[in-house]
Amino acid sequence: MDFFLVEFQGAALWMWLSFIAIVIALLVLDLGVLHKKSKEIGIRESLLMSGFYVTLGILFAGFVWSQFGEQASLQYLTGFVIEKSLAMDNIFVIAMIFGYFSIPREYQHRVLLFGILGVIVLRGIMIAAGAAVVENYGWVLYLFAAFLIITGIKMLFSNSEPYDVENNPVLKFLRKRLPVTEKLHGQKFLVRENDPATGRLKTYVTPLLLALIMIEFADLVFAVDSIPAIFAITTDPFIVYTSNIFAILGLRALYFALAALIHRFAYLKYALSVALIFIGSKIFIADMLGLAKIPPLISLGVTLAILASGIIGSLWATRDADKAEKALPEKPAR
Repeated sequence: MDFFLVEFQGAALWMWLSFIAIVIALLVLDLGVLHKKSKEIGIRESLLMSGFYVTLGILFAGFVWSQFGEQASLQYLTGFVIEKSLAMDNIFVIAMIFGYFSIPREYQHRVLLFGILGVIVLRGIMIAAGAAVVENYGWVLYLFAAFLIITGIKMLFSNSEPYDVENNPVLKFLRKRLPVTEKLHGQKFLVRENDPATGRLKTYVTPLLLALIMIEFADLVFAVDSIPAIFAITTDPFIVYTSNIFAILGLRALYFALAALIHRFAYLKYALSVALIFIGSKIFIADMLGLAKIPPLISLGVTLAILASGIIGSLWATRDADKAEKALPEKPAR
């Protein structure tokens, strides 16, 4: 029993194993039971699934409180909210990738769930590496903070450009190195077909696997922003990792509802920009005020206020968007 009490990356080993067991159980339940057969996920089911994951994420904050105290719980919630919000842009990119490869909605859920497995591993590696660097070189936190401020300012003044899937260097590299089928083969990632040149059976990659790889790469890019943001809130690897994973689990479920409504969040980018600037500035502000850090309750409150303002403002400003789109005359068929 003493083995499970050994501390690993800021928490007892049994906590890590329990968390991983919960995540695996959720994935097995989702992919192996609820969605064993390919089917289209409706908005109602998407919202119910997302509500379930959000509830689990909030309940886990209670567990963090019981084990580490109020401050750690508030830091977890702040990281959870930030990750959930930052990943909203990721939803738009995922929608573009699915659209480019013409992935039917009934296969998208399978791709997203397998994508989570990659996220669990990749983010675990990045967070462990980040924690090790921060522990040995505390000044790196100031670099993270400066990076967040610069990223926030760039987001604030940059023009929104469509995500270019066709010219993505990763996709070009994959197509040059891998044999890819021209069409989908159900929900299969790999298929065996006759090679036209030799007539022998050969393993081919389907567009479904290409979509999965592109989504994993997109998540890796977004992690470059989200992980420094949470490290600016707390350097505890357990809180950073669990808040990341719980937020992503819920967001993947919410994708099917938000993908159709992403155009309604017109001002969310600006709210995210301000939130990143605030989080990055906290370290410098605390130093100027002679504080160890900004109190977690203040951080959570300000972050929620910024993001809520962006979401509410977006929904209000675009309240007539769907009506206007439906009112447009249909284009004549060519």
